[in-house]
Amino acid sequence: MSVAKVRVPTQLRELTGGAGEVSVDGDTVAEVLAALDTAHPGFRGRLFDDAGKLRRFVNVFVADEDVRFLDGLDTKVADGQTVSIVPAVAGG
Repeated sequence: MSVAKVRVPTQLRELTGGAGEVSVDGDTVAEVLAALDTAHPGFRGRLFDDAGKLRRFVNVFVADEDVRFLDGLDTKVADGQTVSIVPAVAGG
């Protein structure tokens, strides 16, 4: 099992006790995000919709690559890789 570093955006750091980066186990993005929710409850509801899909405004990157252009939640995460959660920003 791989250990991934997860970068947590400021808006979600209340769930990690203020930590901007945490480490969790997981071989895929889905496993990493599930482990993140287990270790820090509340992430699932903030990241996923009722159908279990990533919310439209939540972007997830593995090593700076958007998982939507890779294998989605099945994207492999190598040991030590960084998974970044980046909420979409809109403005006008």
